[in-house]
Amino acid sequence: MSFVETEERRALRTAVAELGAAYGASYYVEKARAAQKTDELWSEAGRLGYLGVNVPEEYGGGGGGIGDLAAVCEELAAAGCPLLLMVVSPAICATIIARSGTDDQKKRWLPRFADGSVKMAFAITEPDAGSNSHRITTTARRDGDGWVLNGQKTFISGVDEADAVMFVSRSQDQKGNLRPSLFIVPTDAPGFSRTPIDMEIVSPEKQFICHLDDVRLPYDALVGDEDGGLLQLFAGLNPERIMASAMGAGIGRLALGKATAYAKERQVFKTPIGAHQGLAHPLAAAKIELELARLMGQKAAWLYDEGDDTGAGEAANMAKYATAEAAIHCVDQAIQTHGGNGLTTEYGVGMLAGVVRLMRIAPVSREMILNYVAQHSLGLPKSY
Repeated sequence: MSFVETEERRALRTAVAELGAAYGASYYVEKARAAQKTDELWSEAGRLGYLGVNVPEEYGGGGGGIGDLAAVCEELAAAGCPLLLMVVSPAICATIIARSGTDDQKKRWLPRFADGSVKMAFAITEPDAGSNSHRITTTARRDGDGWVLNGQKTFISGVDEADAVMFVSRSQDQKGNLRPSLFIVPTDAPGFSRTPIDMEIVSPEKQFICHLDDVRLPYDALVGDEDGGLLQLFAGLNPERIMASAMGAGIGRLALGKATAYAKERQVFKTPIGAHQGLAHPLAAAKIELELARLMGQKAAWLYDEGDDTGAGEAANMAKYATAEAAIHCVDQAIQTHGGNGLTTEYGVGMLAGVVRLMRIAPVSREMILNYVAQHSLGLPKSY
């Protein structure tokens, strides 16, 4: 692993940054406040190949790894356009299908992931299960030559703009045991419905409760085989954490950029406020924390792309934890640097607070990450 990104990766970052700057934070916030979607940006990013950089070349993608997709996500976030569905659709769903899907599923879905013409949401969280995936009650039962799904999921992102949702459910394997299984459910399937959740976060992507009431699916809606659901699930969760880390890094960079620009220009006592150590040192500390977190994110992506799922699991969890903490520090210090202006709409800093605060909770809480590290990295007894 090199600590210097390849020339191709740096060129990708530059190109994506230029695209993000062409839209910018004002575009993103206007869309969010108007309850509209960032369709123009998504479509252009897809047309330019940025959403499909990790899709195999034989299916129209760039043939790169999750590190390339993470770079795209980070640069768009740093430009003020943190696209939450990037964490879900091309990262989780496309990765799972590429690694575990049938040939027909790959041919059907991957080319459209590659060009951005399809969006797929991902549904695992349930009201009574939370972080305990062993308590999932959404079930799939065989019915003739197909499946019937029943259950409920909550806090599912972007369902209203998705073509399909990949549901984590439980089905009987060939030995009669209940195990996780993944199903692709079209959003227009009879028996599928959604209920919006009101959130205090400025984002074009909305959250939903999803209801499955005797949803009938063909047999090939099952991703992969009947006995491989657990491995397939974890193949998608590491990219999720890596992408969340990349998004947090981008938002942290955005906040620090705003703070330092303001600190260089704002004068109260005859000199720019950035010259005062009371503001300069906290910004410098936030910068250090952010760069350390970014390094862990790059390590996690490298391990995953090298096929080391175990090592990537540890690093991805650590990266997500570290980046969430660093991004919160960056945004909080940016608000403090701006003073009262930090909470005005004009400066666009205060609205970042809700987004980064969410990162301590989702896609996996900081407490569950600490449980993971305590058990798997330190060898301590399992606490839950």
